[in-house]
Amino acid sequence: MANSVYQINRGINKSIEFRGLKAQYIWYLGGGLVALVIVFAICYIIGIYPLICVAIVMGAGTLLFVKVYAMSRKYGQYGMMKAAARRQVPRFIKVRSRKVFLLNSEGNGTGNR
Repeated sequence: MANSVYQINRGINKSIEFRGLKAQYIWYLGGGLVALVIVFAICYIIGIYPLICVAIVMGAGTLLFVKVYAMSRKYGQYGMMKAAARRQVPRFIKVRSRKVFLLNSEGNGTGNR
């Protein structure tokens, strides 16, 4: 029997990365670029001078690249979802009634002792 040599795939469960962009930020950049093409087309159809259209799109594109790369570096693959979830958690819970803490004989919090 001959010995077989198998390649080991060490990239299993790793997030997709393209030129420093991780996971969903690739989609954000792609969507932003599509939006910039649409903005250029609208500006051109309206009749704005083409060099002004190019300047607007280049400025917005530079801002888009800077922001998306900054978010990718800051949050990583899951960090932005975690930050959004953390903002939705209340800092404290106010209970204005003692009724919650008083239990009747059945074990529910609807009775008085």
